[in-house]
Amino acid sequence: MHAFWSKQVARLDNPPEAALPDDPIPAGLRIAAIVLRTLFIVVLVLITFLVSMPQNETFWTAYDTPSDMVRMLLGFAVAVWLVVQLFRGPRDKHGYRTWLYLGLVAVPFSLICLIAVW
Repeated sequence: MHAFWSKQVARLDNPPEAALPDDPIPAGLRIAAIVLRTLFIVVLVLITFLVSMPQNETFWTAYDTPSDMVRMLLGFAVAVWLVVQLFRGPRDKHGYRTWLYLGLVAVPFSLICLIAVW
């Protein structure tokens, strides 16, 4: 039984040289997706910054109120995560296309939210 099974399983020590062809990403798609993605993430960072500010005190006295301190720390963590995501772009043509479609809807909505929070 072992010999039969070992013949049926693909050998992973020497994988086949099959690779998908690289489709070039059109320049217009790449630029539009990067601009929309960047705008969306920057607006999210601004919204996070505005929402995480202390409610009753100044920035320097926020450590007096635990809820304001937790809000500031969580806001800082989310902002750092968003900035890290800003530098991790899409990996393929479909990722750029997704960000183009998502950005066309998400950027105006996030700008409306930013204006409402401001």
